[in-house]
Amino acid sequence: MTDTGTASEISTPVQLPPLASALRRLYFLRFGFAVVWAIALVAVTSVAAPGPLFTTLLIVYPLVDAAAVIWQLRAERGGSSSRVAEWINVVMSVVAAVALGWASTVSIGAALAVWGVWAVVAGISQLVAALLRRRAGGQIPQVLSGGISVFAGLGFLFQGLGGGASATGIAGYATLGGIFFLVSAIRLSVLLRRAARG
Repeated sequence: MTDTGTASEISTPVQLPPLASALRRLYFLRFGFAVVWAIALVAVTSVAAPGPLFTTLLIVYPLVDAAAVIWQLRAERGGSSSRVAEWINVVMSVVAAVALGWASTVSIGAALAVWGVWAVVAGISQLVAALLRRRAGGQIPQVLSGGISVFAGLGFLFQGLGGGASATGIAGYATLGGIFFLVSAIRLSVLLRRAARG
């Protein structure tokens, strides 16, 4: 549920970064992806036993998350103090994709446990990145999203270790993450409009 936004708070007179417009488009895309992905996951798990499509969906989500973070890292091109945390996020997302590919063929419980570990690590790295980037403004959604990811991840982990047999909670997790992206995109739209008016 990683939110890679760097927009300033509406009430804070911080100059928008040059890539603000591109970030807005990325956030809208990630919101749309999260919603479509969640719907697909619910549909797949409700009509049949876990199979190749279920495995594919679980693998794709962390890979898209990693790709989005890499995109931002390349776009920023600076010596941001949050880059280490973000690269850790990328590496762990790729590892999670591989682990989910295996776990999803074992059982839903195994997949939930792996997803939970990834969500915790991703949430922690997101919180660290937000704290290191706090002077840039616009970090409240990142802090909230990161914190929720940690707690949700622990819930998935315990659910998986307890033999959980339903993956619908993951769809809710993805949808909530998408909502944070939507909030960031809307905020950026407002800020860009204000900046255009001078």
